[in-house]
Amino acid sequence: MQIRLARQQDAEGILSIYNREVLSSSATFDLVPRGIEEQAAWLSEHSGAYPAIVAEEDSEIIGFASLSPYRPRPAYSTSTENSIYVHKDHRKKGVGKLLMQEIIELAKIYGFHTIVARINDTQEASIALHRSLGFFKVGVEKEIGRKFGKWHDVMTMQLLLETDA
Repeated sequence: MQIRLARQQDAEGILSIYNREVLSSSATFDLVPRGIEEQAAWLSEHSGAYPAIVAEEDSEIIGFASLSPYRPRPAYSTSTENSIYVHKDHRKKGVGKLLMQEIIELAKIYGFHTIVARINDTQEASIALHRSLGFFKVGVEKEIGRKFGKWHDVMTMQLLLETDA
């Protein structure tokens, strides 16, 4: 398995993983699957200081992670939000941990001070993964999203990155 920066030619592989989650889980609050053009635009937005990375095995994308702006106001510029998705057939194999370790290192390289994770509180594996890497619970937004006819709570977790400043 190789962890590397995502490229435009990874759009279909990422899209396949993401759209499955859109249609079958509450891991994302998107309600409508993305099209290939939207995915290509997403990849363009996730380069530079807000990268997307993929886990690739035998030329297949088996997971991806990304950093995104936390909030638009300038005082938040050293904060970032992460996302991570692993193909259902490759879970519990360490893929998520490798992706998260790499995205944390990239956040440090790009000078971020903190990473925020907003996780549906039913996603126990994601919460456990983040906790194992030093993220701590900040709070819970109650009934903040509605999907599949049900209200969902979102746990906010945070990791303070070691910096020289």
